[in-house]
Amino acid sequence: MRTWFEPHEDEEFEAAKALLVRRCLVWAGERGMAADPLVLEAALDSRHRSVDGRLGYWDEAQVRRFLLEWIPRYVTATRDELDAAPESLLTLLRYVAAKGLRDPRGATPAELERAVRAAVADYPAALDDPARMGLAKFWAQTALDNGVDLTDRRALERLPHDVEAGRLPYDAEALDRVVEARFARPHLDEQRAFPQPPLVLPPARELAEAAARSEVVRRLTALADWAGAEGRTLTEAGHLRRADARELAGLLGTGEQDAEVRSAAELPGVGLMLAWAKRARLVRVTGGRLLRVAKAAPLLRDPEKLWTRAFEAYFELGRDMPASLTLLSSVFGDLMPDVLNSAYGMARPMPVARLEELVWLVCQDYVPSDRVPEETWRHRVGEELARALETLAELGAVELSHGVADELYSSDLTGDLPEDGDLVDDGDLPGDDLTGGDLARGPLPLPAEARARLLRRLAEPGLLVRLTPLGARAVRERMLAEGRDAPLIGELVDAPAAELLGVLMQHYPPDAAAQELDGWLAAHNGDCGPLVDAVRACSFRTRAAAMLSFLAEIRPDLRPMLPGLRTDPVLGPLVLLELSDSGGLGADEHLLVTTEGVLGLLEIAGPEKVLEHLRAMAGPNALALVEAMAGSGHPAEESMEELRRLVLDSLRARSHPLRLVPGPRPGARGRTAGRRRKR
Repeated sequence: MRTWFEPHEDEEFEAAKALLVRRCLVWAGERGMAADPLVLEAALDSRHRSVDGRLGYWDEAQVRRFLLEWIPRYVTATRDELDAAPESLLTLLRYVAAKGLRDPRGATPAELERAVRAAVADYPAALDDPARMGLAKFWAQTALDNGVDLTDRRALERLPHDVEAGRLPYDAEALDRVVEARFARPHLDEQRAFPQPPLVLPPARELAEAAARSEVVRRLTALADWAGAEGRTLTEAGHLRRADARELAGLLGTGEQDAEVRSAAELPGVGLMLAWAKRARLVRVTGGRLLRVAKAAPLLRDPEKLWTRAFEAYFELGRDMPASLTLLSSVFGDLMPDVLNSAYGMARPMPVARLEELVWLVCQDYVPSDRVPEETWRHRVGEELARALETLAELGAVELSHGVADELYSSDLTGDLPEDGDLVDDGDLPGDDLTGGDLARGPLPLPAEARARLLRRLAEPGLLVRLTPLGARAVRERMLAEGRDAPLIGELVDAPAAELLGVLMQHYPPDAAAQELDGWLAAHNGDCGPLVDAVRACSFRTRAAAMLSFLAEIRPDLRPMLPGLRTDPVLGPLVLLELSDSGGLGADEHLLVTTEGVLGLLEIAGPEKVLEHLRAMAGPNALALVEAMAGSGHPAEESMEELRRLVLDSLRARSHPLRLVPGPRPGARGRTAGRRRKR
């Protein structure tokens, strides 16, 4: 049972959601916990329709997003039911943790409990705020509050006419706020980000030493000390005096100390560092003087923290770069993070030419309407991008080199290309696709002419860029702050075995998974027992089978153990399924393997698909086959109970059509009147 699905895997996600909800409801009922199926479904929807899509990953930000944004925007229910939603969320979070489905990189169960309790303080106000409500939710909630049965199709069809005729009262002022908020509030159905490869970082000591060697860190420290607590007098125009500017240029090493200028504003290197220091809140201007910020003193003594502050301030510098960026300045703060995201995790230096083509697509809207040829503007964009990267190189966030790009970066430029000059739709432009703003990931959204031009450029030596370890760590921190999944080798060393396996088999390529697993084993005395026990304890058959298969693939030394586990009272059916291709199974073992396969299908597809499969496989003998499965002695009690309740009982009922079966009254739609729907 997976806890992560691609955005287009609608059927697979819906089946997993149904499985989780029905299992959670049973689990909660046995423990007397609150569990509303609508809230459980909505919580899983909110995680699937997010930037990372991890159903098992929860932290304070996700808790608040669900309770304070998602429910007010989308979930229609009575007020009593909405008021009880936080308790249902707590039940889901406890269930996910209890079943080993939690992503250990998120908050701990105790932290999540506190996060829910903290969000509850703001929850009633969020429910009452029309600005947080979606338009569809407004009308559905209004209808429900006026006694309309949301399961009655005809009543819903009459709804617009009832509103127009004044038969359905509504709050016009609240509706106005809902409409206004549609354009002001961010869309909660977030764009899925491009999956990131696991990152390997050097020891913390090496990163701290690299930060201390940064030329920008040195310059910022020197500038702040030069300004001092007493400050430096500025001109009426707010610039340094020329003598002070030349002195500072010599101190910083910008090479401008001997320049013949009329104003300090004509020294771009000094101007950039002054702007950077201001953006980093190291210096400030007060009363016509440039002063060191007193609270910055501890930061100036910590090169690593100062480097991080400078990196974050960099994205605010678009208009302060030397030879001011003409085209990039308007989009600098949004575009440069995407540029760095594109270089993140790449095994080979990335050709800047590849980035230029996509940056040009973004900047075309900012090109002045004059007679300057497009080629000139495109060349200028390339120069501006190079200057922006050179500044990052001085900080120590990237390394620049010169050479021929690896074939990796031209492999997607050949083959079927669109007609020359045929641009893609707006929805496929960089930053608006499923790459989550990673400009040069995946097939390039370029016309044929641009691809051909890029192929020619990539065949020749050109500027290459790659992130330094410091830069990679900083980009990763930004990704994590955005809710993205950015794995780090070594971060799972303390994770419980079940949660470790769940993350590795869904989010790590084999080589990185093996490396992470080796680190985990080294920290646990090389004992594989907890890993096997995690498979044994997993109550989801497809997940347990995937975990066992994953271990056998990543740790070949475990495979010889499998034949000895075929009679294991819990693992036996899984081991038999893993060994079934080699043959040599007895009749009872064949039945266990068949049962295991059906239980897996029940999890990933639901009972109706299982019934279809059984009828196709066994025809009129389907009932007898399932009865044999029910008596096979398969050890998965929870799954077997679902097989009996959802499949066997259904087959028995259908084989005896005159038998009275408890259910809804004739003509009912299967839901009680007034039952709400999610909007």
